Amino acid sequence: MSQYKYDFVGSFLRPAYLRKARAAFNNGTLSYEDLKQQEDNAIRDLVAKEINAGYHVVTDGEFRRATWHLDFIWNFNGVEHVTERGNDTFNGEVALIDSVHLNGKVSVSHHPFVDHFKFVKALCPEGVQAKQTMPAPGQFYAIFTGQEEIENTKKYYPDLAELRKDIADSYVKVINELYEAGCRIVQFDDCTWGGFVNPQIATGLTGLTLEELPAYMDTLVNLNNAVIDRAPEDLTINTHICRGNYHSTYFSSGAYDAVAPYVFAKEHVDTFYLEFDDERSGGFEPLKYVPKDKNVVLGLITTKTPFLEDEDRIKDRLKKASAYKDLDHLSLSPQCGFASCEIGNKLSEAQQWKKLELVKHIAEDVWA
Repeated sequence: MSQYKYDFVGSFLRPAYLRKARAAFNNGTLSYEDLKQQEDNAIRDLVAKEINAGYHVVTDGEFRRATWHLDFIWNFNGVEHVTERGNDTFNGEVALIDSVHLNGKVSVSHHPFVDHFKFVKALCPEGVQAKQTMPAPGQFYAIFTGQEEIENTKKYYPDLAELRKDIADSYVKVINELYEAGCRIVQFDDCTWGGFVNPQIATGLTGLTLEELPAYMDTLVNLNNAVIDRAPEDLTINTHICRGNYHSTYFSSGAYDAVAPYVFAKEHVDTFYLEFDDERSGGFEPLKYVPKDKNVVLGLITTKTPFLEDEDRIKDRLKKASAYKDLDHLSLSPQCGFASCEIGNKLSEAQQWKKLELVKHIAEDVWA
């Protein structure tokens, strides 16, 4: 277990000048070189702030992405970037993000996220590590085998086992390139499980019956493990699970009970980053499925509102969680990133840093 008992998920609010630059690039009035310079400047500033805030594992804030997952997927061969918007609804708000379709067999050449990682790593002094976040292999697979995409996907993959193999092989290639670049921490962001906690959403997304879902969930776990088990031995692979995070709204609600016997019990990750910031997440009892040697980072601090949580209440919740998972294997973090998509959540950059200050303060007090 890391000596650091406080952490964060990965994404940060984009500075106003960076959002303006990306909008200009998208409408053709700013060159890619000028956009990249603005991204570089914003990331240098962010990493310095992360380190100054006392965090020992940093990210680039996902500042080079429009969304937490699609930018990664768009850079695979066989994937079409579709500019159709308004497919998903988050608690009544339509998410204005693009989409994907398969237009061939899945493979990967040189993934740009490797270069993005190298840039961040070069900014890290001794004692600070950069982690690379990306959607989980199972998340990738779920997108293309969901009810809306399966018909198109089967044009290229009549046998879905071949799709799983191509996804796994491609992920292994990207992870090996990241490892060669010096990466030692990868985080699989995996919102499929956050959707599957709700039976209605699970059946709606997949087109499967409740009786068919267990086999599908095993398929997702097995795909993730097929990648994890081929990773270098000293590469830490963690996973983050939440129920959606778009402009301070959410996609799903429900306790982890329905998915815990699958993802918690069977996935070969080192650490689970779990959303527990409000009543939508249910109780801590499903933590009993997490093997004793694995760690859990409890997302008890919300990124969806600017209001700071009561310290005593957070400490009490940590105590309650420790009834199911030993405190030595627990840590504290926000429940998700501050800007899973470029639009970001409804709080200011100053309030964002206050949240992280609170996380660190509580953790240092609890695990003193």
